[in-house]
Amino acid sequence: MSKEQKKPKISERRKFFTLLAQNAGLGVMGGLLWAGYAEKAKSSPLTLRPPAALKEDDFLKTCIKCGLCSEACYNRPGNIDKETGKQRPATLKMAKAEDDVTIGTPFFKPRDIPCYMCDDIPCVPVCPTGALDLTSVTNKKDHKPDPKMMDMGLAVVDTNSCIAFWGIQCDACYRACPLMDVAIKLEYDRNERTGKHAFLKPVVNMNACTGCGLCEHACVTEKAAIFVLPREIALGRPGAHYVKGWDKKDQERIKSRVNKDVTTHDKRSEQKPQDYLNMGVEY
Repeated sequence: MSKEQKKPKISERRKFFTLLAQNAGLGVMGGLLWAGYAEKAKSSPLTLRPPAALKEDDFLKTCIKCGLCSEACYNRPGNIDKETGKQRPATLKMAKAEDDVTIGTPFFKPRDIPCYMCDDIPCVPVCPTGALDLTSVTNKKDHKPDPKMMDMGLAVVDTNSCIAFWGIQCDACYRACPLMDVAIKLEYDRNERTGKHAFLKPVVNMNACTGCGLCEHACVTEKAAIFVLPREIALGRPGAHYVKGWDKKDQERIKSRVNKDVTTHDKRSEQKPQDYLNMGVEY
């Protein structure tokens, strides 16, 4: 075989291995990018899920991303805009690539479209896997769905940006709340600056708030001064060694607690009380 005949075969081999390396590199890069995105989406702590959703880890394992909850939300009775006469968008959205949420899972943004707390909660019973647990929003007395049992999050008031705390009369969130005077109350307080006016401060009842977000949607400030957060973000944790003495369930919790030394140790704690009392604080 002549040298001229061998050259094409060598050239074809080089092309084959070059393309193979390129494709392998692209595959690895794509896998890394996807893994990075998936990790980022799953780690978003501010995602608000539909009513009756399981805890986030269990929800992601159970949800099959079918979109039936969003469809039921869109087709809910009375979902007509009174001004335009057209059907309003669904509260529940199915996450896309640009959302900071696991792709294909349902979520909602109250500032855009809040949950309207439908009487029959249509988005929950259509879930085929139990990712939305109907029993958690069913009243045991009449065995019917109860919107007041929803727990999507907790409304939090930013007292620095809420104009009601400036002394400007505003009760938009209070009037928008479907559980007025229960989930949100107005606290009257004297305005010392003017001496003539009263503050009407919105106060959220953590035990009654459902996290529907109607208050956030209605807030008149450019960036909502009241907003819904997942409860584990909105509420602090006092620590396992703090117990409510009046709560029997909380008292049961300490029976299985491992004994640990929770005493604060510092220079002052090493001294005896008579060493520092009436002598000022020394550190």
